[in-house]
Amino acid sequence: MSPTLTRFIEHYKIAKGYKSRSEVISVALNLLQEKELFEAYREADSEVDEEWDVTIGDGLSDETW
Repeated sequence: MSPTLTRFIEHYKIAKGYKSRSEVISVALNLLQEKELFEAYREADSEVDEEWDVTIGDGLSDETW
């Protein structure tokens, strides 16, 4: 790891009250994992499944609700 990143992690640890650099890295990795999951859900949501639309269609538009 570069000295710049190590200094940043140490500064962040002190500023935010974390107990160790490992805890800071763990929090950062969890945030990256959440971001990846969010992007995967967004991609899945954007996929059009016309067969499913026919299955769940009840003749009512969203505006009816």
